[in-house]
Amino acid sequence: VAGAARHPESGLPVIDLVVTGVSGEHRFRVEVARSSSEQARGLMFRTDMGPDEGMIFPMEPPRFASFWMKNTVIPLDLIFIGPDGRILNIAPNARPYAEDRLVSAGPVRGVLELAGGRAAALGIAPGDSVKW
Repeated sequence: VAGAARHPESGLPVIDLVVTGVSGEHRFRVEVARSSSEQARGLMFRTDMGPDEGMIFPMEPPRFASFWMKNTVIPLDLIFIGPDGRILNIAPNARPYAEDRLVSAGPVRGVLELAGGRAAALGIAPGDSVKW
């Protein structure tokens, strides 16, 4: 992601991401957590995130994904994106610091984290298309 903007806190590249579904088109600026260490840290210790910000965790090749909220201060929506680019399932409003596993309903090519409650507020749902 040469020449991409960088997030001031994480230093990760920031790219455009669009979710399209029956509720319309929703645009976000997301940090890209590509390496295993970037993915392991994710949004841990982050104290705020804007309503149109997020983090994408690309998974290549697609695989089952399992996340937890350890050391995560803010509630998040975890959006699991299938190999076809469509949302498989959503773990809404994941509780800060919870250590229970939030898992994908099948193999995913990416997981999108948004501020807790955003998916419901915008009408983002399984079957919607995600492009980044």
